[in-house]
Amino acid sequence: MSGIREAVVNGQTTLGIELGSTRIKAVLIDSSYKVIASGSWDWENQLENGVWTYSMEQVREGLQGSYKALKEDVKEKYGVTLTKIGAIGISAMMHGYLVFDKDGKLLAPFRTWRNTMTAQAASELIELFQYNIPQRWSIAHLYHSTLNGEAHVADIDFMTTLAGYIHWQLTGEKTIGVCEASGMFPIDPATKQFNAKMLDQFQALIADKNYSWKISEILPKVQSAGEVAGRLTEAGARLLDPEGDLEPGIPCCPPEGDAGTGMAATNSVRPRTGNISAGTSVFAMIVLEHELKKVHEELDMIMTPDGSPVAMVHCNNCTSDLNAWVGLFKEFAETFGMEIDMNDLFGKLYNKALEGDADCGGLLAYNYFSGEHLTGFEEGRPLFVRTPDSRFTLANFMRTHLFTCLGALKTGLDILFKEEGVEADEVLGHGGLFKTKGVGQKIVAAAMDVPVVVMETAGEGGAWGIALLADYMKERKDGESLGDFLADRVFAGEKGEKVWPDKDDVASFDEFLVRYTEGLAIERAAVEHLH
Repeated sequence: MSGIREAVVNGQTTLGIELGSTRIKAVLIDSSYKVIASGSWDWENQLENGVWTYSMEQVREGLQGSYKALKEDVKEKYGVTLTKIGAIGISAMMHGYLVFDKDGKLLAPFRTWRNTMTAQAASELIELFQYNIPQRWSIAHLYHSTLNGEAHVADIDFMTTLAGYIHWQLTGEKTIGVCEASGMFPIDPATKQFNAKMLDQFQALIADKNYSWKISEILPKVQSAGEVAGRLTEAGARLLDPEGDLEPGIPCCPPEGDAGTGMAATNSVRPRTGNISAGTSVFAMIVLEHELKKVHEELDMIMTPDGSPVAMVHCNNCTSDLNAWVGLFKEFAETFGMEIDMNDLFGKLYNKALEGDADCGGLLAYNYFSGEHLTGFEEGRPLFVRTPDSRFTLANFMRTHLFTCLGALKTGLDILFKEEGVEADEVLGHGGLFKTKGVGQKIVAAAMDVPVVVMETAGEGGAWGIALLADYMKERKDGESLGDFLADRVFAGEKGEKVWPDKDDVASFDEFLVRYTEGLAIERAAVEHLH
């Protein structure tokens, strides 16, 4: 304890903050990469005028709230006030649309990754670039705004992401990490910068609009892991810590998105490695050995934080519907006067799923709280469906909902593994789906047909991942790659728990996917008729 206290006093620590979809988390790590203090702030997006958004007041309040909780944790544990920090990293949900005028004024409400209104824009850009542009990417939102003739577009001076915005407020620097950048606009793997040819193509596409700006001028600077991306200014220090204790001048790493921090937190930055993050949304990423044979709208091409190509399957929906059902079971129990711990309830219900029939008893569910681009839905309706002769048991019910958490994801994974022949030695699992030991792993291994590893550090999440990237910037030796830093220093000796795919489970998930695909017409009818 005295050693940690001394490290805190002398600023021999690193701060990582990640703004997730439901929680903002701040962690402080020491020189052995262990979390020594943390703080969090819960928040939720709002659906306003058909747009999923967070207000900038929420962003500021949540940023300060999570840091204050961390600061209080430090004070309680070590008896000192946090004033000095060795390095800072900021991360947040990737993609979305944040645009500002020359005075730094926000021109339109923040549009998050969850929005699926840019189908036409994304389709036209895919045709133009011959490169997949998902609906949630920043460039799709920008082009959507131009197609709609939105007046604010003419006044844009700067476009960034949520992580890029916060980093800008803290340091004054308009820059982002290469992984985060790859979710705004395509990156050229050779230069690790925005693709120059596509920038020119986009500029020509909107030439008739006669905007005063050029796309290359309003995008942020792109930096790779290990580079210094600015220092905490006096104003930035007061933004983060209004109480005035935090000292400015702290070096900051390039801000990254949750994909990049997930790669860092799971040691998945080298070719043939991968990770799957399963919580409110779900995405799987595989670092590629070579480029894909063709463009697939189901597969996103992004970068590792140090600029290696990654194929990503991303789905908007994962555990929200499942969590709602577990909440219903809790309410049922409380009606009978039973006090039930949520972790215990999740654990028992998840394990119950392992007792279910291989084919889930013929049950079917869709977890679409919001639209799901991978299966062609702009809106979602959570559904549970069965036939009169389905085997309607609790075990089959839970198994079905765990399977459907990965249903849309499996659609994209089959393209990656079966059509493109991409191979992975193993994938690292992290997120809420993996909290109950062994269950989420077993289901994911069946869906991916790849061994799934969960490490003890998996629960640390993206805030820890961005802290590691900040540490890499602070500590890297000459010629030391990010992969070497993670493998040789951070994860040295950590093996984790590995679950191999069960042949029968793989076959049963394939069978479930047939029913899932055929039943999409039911989901379509619900969207069209249930308002």
